Parts: sequence; structure tokens; C-alpha cells
Amino acid sequence: MKIETKYFGAMEIEKKDCIEFPAGLPGFESYHSFVLLPVDELGTYFALQSVKEAGISLIVTNPYQFYKDYEFDIDEEDLGIERPEDVAVYNVVTLRDPFENSTLNLQAPIVMNMGEGTAKQLILNQPEYKTKHPLIPSPKGGESHARP
Repeated sequence: MKIETKYFGAMEIEKKDCIEFPAGLPGFESYHSFVLLPVDELGTYFALQSVKEAGISLIVTNPYQFYKDYEFDIDEEDLGIERPEDVAVYNVVTLRDPFENSTLNLQAPIVMNMGEGTAKQLILNQPEYKTKHPLIPSPKGGESHARP
């Protein structure tokens, strides 16, 4: 099927590549069908593009590429997950200029059941996760001064 996209113009997608959000996304509850479109050649960033509305497209990424210890519980039954390999997790990126100032929303992961083609955005109640974590974590530095 042919869709209009925010970043790539008109393009052809397969129905099987669509991801259904039965409850929509917070703020976009009336849009249920999306597709993941790669943004960069390395496959680090994707556009979560609405199939119905070209202007609705969120940049997302796999949070584990940036925060290896990111964890939360999911209700497997709620998402119909039968096998761990069917789970994919993405978080919304807020792009800033310069890019180093971009942030990652770790408080609201998007959990996808790739086997079923369904997804849900969770809202975590974990104070350690914020809506604006640095996309590029600051390096842990050593001492601020040298000693002779």
C-alpha cells in the first residue's frame, strides 16, 4: 500500500509490516496503525510513522544501545507475548540541535510484539527513568585535577 510520510515522502509499504497499537499512542489515541522506517544506514534510529497521517512520525531507537541496564516489567499476557524473541523495545527520541543535546524518553517505552505485529506504549512509574535522559550519556570522568 502507498502511504505519505513525514520524512521520506510517498512510499510503498507492505500491510504485513504495519504495527497495530489497539489503544493508539498517548497523545495520538485515534491513530492505530504505524510502520517502522529506518532513518540511518546503521539501523540505530527509526521513524515510527503513522500509516494514516503523514505528519505523525516519531523518531525512536532501541534504548539498550545507550542504556544497557534499562529494565522494567511488562505484562506478557496483556501484549500477547509468547516468546522473548518476539519482544522489541523502542523509546522516543527528542532531537535537539546540536544532536548531542538530544534526549531519550525512558519513562514511556514502546513495547512491540513482533510476532503478532502489535504494540503498546507503557508509562513507567519508576522515578529513576525520566522523559529527557541524555541520548548520549556523559562519560564517567575521573578526578578533576592531577596530583604530583
